[in-house]
Amino acid sequence: MRRTTILAVSLGLCAALTATLPATADTPDAPAARATAAEDTAEAVWLDARTVAWPRAAQTTSARLLAPAQEAERQEAAKIRPGSATRALRLAPGKLTPAQLKKFPHLAAYDAWRVDPRDRRLAAEVLRGRLVAQQLAADGTVTAATAVQTAGVLDDLYADAAQRRALGATFDRAGRPTLSVWAPTARRVALDLDGRTVPMRRDAASGVWTVTGERAWKDREYAYDVTVYAPEAGRTVTNTVTDPYAVALTTDSRRSLVTDLDDPKLAPPGWKNLRKPKAVPLRDAQIQELHVRDFSASDPTNAHPGTYRAFTDRSSDGARHLRRLADAGTTHVHLLPVFDIATIPEKDAKAPDCDLPALPADSPRQQECVTASAAEDAYNWGYDPLHYTVPEGSYATDPEGPGRTREFREMVGSLNRDGLGVVMDVVYNHTAASGQADTSVLDRIVPGYYQRLLADGSVANSTCCANTAPENAMMGRLVVDSVVTWAKQYKVDGFRFDLMGHHPKANMVAVRKALDALTPARDGVDGKRIILYGEGWTFGEVADDARFVQASQANMAGTGIATFSDRARDAVRGGGPFDEDPGVQGFASGLYTDPNDSPANGTRAEQRARLLHYQDLIKVGLTGNLADYRLTDSTGRRTTGAGVDYNGAPAGYAERPGDALAYADAHDNETLFDALAFKLPAGTPAADRARMQILAMATATLSQGPALSQAGTDRLRSKSLDRNSYDSGDWFNALHWDCRQGNGFGRGLPPAADNQDKWEYAKPLLTTVSVGCAEIEASAAAHRDLLTLRATEPAFSLRTTAEVQRALSFPLSGPEETPGVVTMRLADLVVVLNATPDTQDQRLTSATGTRYALHPVQARGSDPVVKDAAYDRRTGTFTVPARTVAVFRAG
Repeated sequence: MRRTTILAVSLGLCAALTATLPATADTPDAPAARATAAEDTAEAVWLDARTVAWPRAAQTTSARLLAPAQEAERQEAAKIRPGSATRALRLAPGKLTPAQLKKFPHLAAYDAWRVDPRDRRLAAEVLRGRLVAQQLAADGTVTAATAVQTAGVLDDLYADAAQRRALGATFDRAGRPTLSVWAPTARRVALDLDGRTVPMRRDAASGVWTVTGERAWKDREYAYDVTVYAPEAGRTVTNTVTDPYAVALTTDSRRSLVTDLDDPKLAPPGWKNLRKPKAVPLRDAQIQELHVRDFSASDPTNAHPGTYRAFTDRSSDGARHLRRLADAGTTHVHLLPVFDIATIPEKDAKAPDCDLPALPADSPRQQECVTASAAEDAYNWGYDPLHYTVPEGSYATDPEGPGRTREFREMVGSLNRDGLGVVMDVVYNHTAASGQADTSVLDRIVPGYYQRLLADGSVANSTCCANTAPENAMMGRLVVDSVVTWAKQYKVDGFRFDLMGHHPKANMVAVRKALDALTPARDGVDGKRIILYGEGWTFGEVADDARFVQASQANMAGTGIATFSDRARDAVRGGGPFDEDPGVQGFASGLYTDPNDSPANGTRAEQRARLLHYQDLIKVGLTGNLADYRLTDSTGRRTTGAGVDYNGAPAGYAERPGDALAYADAHDNETLFDALAFKLPAGTPAADRARMQILAMATATLSQGPALSQAGTDRLRSKSLDRNSYDSGDWFNALHWDCRQGNGFGRGLPPAADNQDKWEYAKPLLTTVSVGCAEIEASAAAHRDLLTLRATEPAFSLRTTAEVQRALSFPLSGPEETPGVVTMRLADLVVVLNATPDTQDQRLTSATGTRYALHPVQARGSDPVVKDAAYDRRTGTFTVPARTVAVFRAG
């Protein structure tokens, strides 16, 4: 997930309120209390039908919830007039129960207010209009007033019944559709069917509105007209909005379509009996991360550039490359978001109006031109969801109606036939917008429910957009329902969850359980073979389990859902993407052993100490980030994976191999080649840059557990030093399968918004660093050798911590450890990662007398340098050339 705002619209809740209000329920002529202004906040939290949580103001003796019986449009100061009809729910001081504190831990310091039992019958009605909470002193003076957060009470009143109701469009055996939408606070919902208004009926128990139509409704356009009180607007509005459960849309998401995904006309040839690739356990997954446009937009051999159908052009250079990776051991292609995206025009997208190739390699003009058309071009990573369960239309040759469904299925089928599973990158943690914005879907139907609200009632945007609240029952259900639909209807083989730490662990476990229940006989897919992984970072308003037990790295251990491990990644690369000086080095970028001239690396002693600690992080990564794995660290101390420090956190957090996913680069931040360009000494030869790239990738490929690499990393892919290319167009994101087109380096200074502070470092590199076909093809071939080696050696697929403990060791740790070299013994294998610019000898006395030879895959492989690796049986010494990963096998 990128760390730059895509689009965020803050949800302001209630306007200032000054009013004289009655003190008892349903008594419009009760004596008036003195008014006080309520800020544009919603600080009271209605937890359930019985309880409101709200800090108690000084001198408060009682409280109440108030709703005008007849709303007025917002006027100056948004006054409720003296004597106007209201409904009031009386509140008495109380305490939060243990169950409430467990469900809402972030409200532990709040006071509880109990709803008078006589007034609880009013809850459902007052939730459908403007709602104000007041605290009062003994003399009736209002001591505090605020709007109210209502997600908790909506779950309490409606969620159990709503969970049992189908949503979206469903079809009976006769083909008649029923359309259903959850809108418990709406005054009215009507179906807008091709411009004709059709009334819908509300179920009081669930808050679901439904209408059943005729067979002729199939494939027709629709939307919902939802009349609902919108706190942001301060009045009741009627929103015409597409269906959150839509499975098909018209171009640019203007309207939903009454579509049956079981319709045979939506299935490409062979879809019903599609043979899936051989299932692999998560611990063995080798994943290639790929953006749909990147795959083919710059490939002149592809007949359908930039589209789903590009994957069906089996004669293209890109398709041939993926097949070579699959033959070598890659198991899955991970597609960056392919659901309906808010910010990409699905037709008539604009292209940069410049002669970009004619400009100098270090010019700022390329980025100026690309940025000028970025909002209207066909490119975005897509982390700005609009509809979660519809394929993105800009990737379809026909984005209208069923075209995108059929073409998405063609893509899945083609990749599956090439032996590759398809993983979807899904983004349920935020929406592109919230409130009454035109690009909001969820919040225009149930305002204030689907987004996570902060203490003042504003929408949290720690994910860089409007955060969703999957801890709320119906948002959590939407996540599960959407994933199951993709699995059943599109035969997707895996899901990668963006910012998964912003989900409750319980939500992710529910996803896993729902998928595990899918069977080939009933559902057409085996859900147990579907892999799940995600970003388990912990930050923002949910950090450290503040609101719920998060789906974070440590918490997800043992669940069968993997999390990205940043430990070895940082050690391999060195520093971080936000370093003021990008020259901070790491294991694979020359720290201590091949220093650059950056003062940010510290003294020689500091470099050596940091490098050895980085090697400890890499060792833990090679075990699969196991928390309980016992090892000797570089200082000679006996410890465990959890005992190795990673910025104040345990380096090891996994319970078993498969809990942590290893990687050296992904779409976020600079590509691995670009990071090494910043960090390796400026005069590093092209061949050595390529060798360091492969060595860096090997730390992930040869680890226990799954591994991921960004598409093109094996081909030295560059984005011209762009740290955040989410909206940098095809120009900076170009992915070349033909080495004669280059690797993307030197396409101009990267876009100013995220990179200008690094231009002084980038400019001299863009005109001096280069690689050619020799380096690109050698790198790709060497990576395939390592994939093959891993796939054919069972020792890289151990199941438990105990198995890893028995089979895997680091015999040269402690005082014997060589800075810049990691040596691992794994069953009958010895793996040496030599990141130094010199040949290195690694003597293992325990290996003396045992026959070892370079692994046959490397001995017969593409890299002539590794073939110079040698072993002396008499002394147990393994000799490995500079900047080389060598694997030896006993026997």
